[in-house]
Amino acid sequence: MSNDTRPEIRFPGFTEDWEERKLGELTESFDGKRVPIDSDLRISGKYPYYGATGIIDYVDDYIFNGEYVLLAEDGANIIMRNYPVAYLTQGKFWLNNHAHIMRMRNGSNYFLVQVLEKIDYKKYNTGTAQPKLNSKIVKNIELKIPHIEEQQQIGNFFKQLDDIIALHQRKLDLLKETKKGFLQKMFPKNGAKVPEIRFPGFTEDWEERRLKQLGEIQTGNTPPTNDTENYNKNGIMWVTPTDINNLVISDTAKKLSEIGRLKARIAMKGSILVTCIASIGKNTLALSDVGFNQQINALTPNKEFDSYFLLSQSGKWSEKMKILAGRGTMQIVNKTDFSNITTYVPKYREQVKIGHFFKQLDDTIMLHQRKLDLLKKTKKGFLQKMFV
Repeated sequence: MSNDTRPEIRFPGFTEDWEERKLGELTESFDGKRVPIDSDLRISGKYPYYGATGIIDYVDDYIFNGEYVLLAEDGANIIMRNYPVAYLTQGKFWLNNHAHIMRMRNGSNYFLVQVLEKIDYKKYNTGTAQPKLNSKIVKNIELKIPHIEEQQQIGNFFKQLDDIIALHQRKLDLLKETKKGFLQKMFPKNGAKVPEIRFPGFTEDWEERRLKQLGEIQTGNTPPTNDTENYNKNGIMWVTPTDINNLVISDTAKKLSEIGRLKARIAMKGSILVTCIASIGKNTLALSDVGFNQQINALTPNKEFDSYFLLSQSGKWSEKMKILAGRGTMQIVNKTDFSNITTYVPKYREQVKIGHFFKQLDDTIMLHQRKLDLLKKTKKGFLQKMFV
């Protein structure tokens, strides 16, 4: 078991208690050497330009050379923690005044990065309009640390784990870029009737259709939420835009009871759900019958149209929808305008080929995403058990 002075998991040979020290005692600060450059004054180059969120640009010169630890000085992420607040930098780089810069006087910088990532900075926040960690507060942050040999072991372990995570992230990013390229070339561009890339044996022009010609279109609704009989934990999925995070809908926050189902509008299996209010561009495929709210239009394809082909194409619909919705505070595309959006479709056999191709690619992307999520979860578990 872990306690206040020893972590739950340790490398063999280490048994001594961890000591409490202030960050300012452990590190040397270089904040005084930071120099911000306005974006319009930066000269593009090969050296990373760092800010609170990591690399934000590349410039033609550097002011630091070596291994340092950066800690975000300001910004919402200090509290929200949507991405890292601490970074290890190596080599030549430039730094603005939105991140503190330091390095261990006698210890592992990589260990320090992991410790800084574990801290909840809410109690250290000195900002009003936006979160901020001033230099005085940062220097007085108290940490528990082991001897340098154990720091180095832990730091090396997490560096190896981070390298594996970074490798999987690069693979995932490459797959997503590959898909983006195929989407651009396997569907006709503006004004064209055929795509740039086609499967062998297909030569006919694609036909222009309105979405309402592809199948039945419905706008969803919301069975009264104050009536508990409309919802349960085991009914059919009831989809809202916040539930749409993947190409295929797999789960929802709420489920409809049999009573609720009778009051809802139901999209049949194989329907494309398209967000038409506020979060335009969030589209998904229903693999079973689902209910859905009034922010979503559902297109249930006729038999001559392939669901996965239409899902893969739906990003182009969203581009047109964003133009229709304008730039108002609340973007809305009504059912009539949605139904009249035009698109190009080939014969059914070519649709199936294209749909199958993108399904295989999407399955590969989802597999890599699951692996990456598992690695990140594994790291989080080690962080909880290998630090005090």
